[in-house]
Amino acid sequence: MKRVIQENQNWINETWNKIEKKLSVVSVRSREKLPYTTIEGTHDDKKEKNISWWTNGFWGGMMWLMYEATGNEEFRKTAERSEDLLDGALFQYKKLHHDVGFMWHLTSGANYRLTGNEKSGARNFFAATSLFSRYNISGDFIRAWNKGTWGASTDGYSIIDCLMNLPLLYWASEEVEDERFKKIAMRHMDMAMRDHIREDGSVNHIVNHEVDKVGVVNVLAGQGYSETSCWSRGLAWAVYGSVISYIHTGRESYLEAAKKTANYFIEHCKKTDYLPVIDFAAPDTPVYYDSTAGVCTACGLLEIAKYVSEEKSRYYTEEAIKILKACDKHFCNYEVSEDALVLMGSERYPHTDNAMKGVHIPIIYGDFFFVEAMCKLRGREFLIW
Repeated sequence: MKRVIQENQNWINETWNKIEKKLSVVSVRSREKLPYTTIEGTHDDKKEKNISWWTNGFWGGMMWLMYEATGNEEFRKTAERSEDLLDGALFQYKKLHHDVGFMWHLTSGANYRLTGNEKSGARNFFAATSLFSRYNISGDFIRAWNKGTWGASTDGYSIIDCLMNLPLLYWASEEVEDERFKKIAMRHMDMAMRDHIREDGSVNHIVNHEVDKVGVVNVLAGQGYSETSCWSRGLAWAVYGSVISYIHTGRESYLEAAKKTANYFIEHCKKTDYLPVIDFAAPDTPVYYDSTAGVCTACGLLEIAKYVSEEKSRYYTEEAIKILKACDKHFCNYEVSEDALVLMGSERYPHTDNAMKGVHIPIIYGDFFFVEAMCKLRGREFLIW
């Protein structure tokens, strides 16, 4: 892994310098916002539209990554302000959901771990108890959305995305020395390997479970092309989420799940020159990209590379860098005058031309994962998850 990084050191340094130059300006300019996307180059603000929106922790999380990597106090100030703004959602209990890890573990959790801020630790633990409470004991899964979210019952829904929220539960167990949080996280991870991750390494996005016993009612397409296809960002959640569960538990089956999903992602991403499409099993045309799937998967590949043989470590590191270089070349915007860093993200597969809203747009978690991957390549050891 180290040799591959050394071979690409010039590109890593040049790319990082561009990121740092841009974000040192944007971090101050957007300090009072919780961005999701940009409108004509300027960050929008979810605190004005939906304070409980699931992506509202990525901006602050990215600021903590930048602070940890540079020591620049301006990044810390923005990260802390982002966390304060999120207090508007913290006690809206009926609006909290399975993505509280995305919201608070990346902000309050990072703050607590980097600075020891007790208020931040309390915020994070509150979020952990909320996620903990979503576990369905009879059905053996962590429930996704709340009642009425999609105009229908979601009592039995679990989604692959939740694997990236499990670190909140692992942290809670470690912090208060209570194994129950970790055990629920592991039960959900075990369920995902059974019901979400397919034998070939592709994934189901949404699984509708029995609510009073263990069992699957049906599978839904969710944000992918169909219920039998493979939404690329869902696959990215599986790659990174599985290896994170391995890191926190040491369970080998989780590492195997990470490798299996990673191999599927790599083989299909190669077909489009390392620029991931929204769904790997959708028709070849038209081509719809999702940069966020690539940068998230790259983070997962770089973690997998730490726990495999030297030969495999080189392979996963090389593949991660190929994805990141393709993103850098085709999708990145380093202009300081505009707020977004990574363009061409997509929320979901569009089934008609009229459904293009949310397709090929900058999305804040694309920026986050690109920055996180570059931090890893620069040797930063802080795992925000």
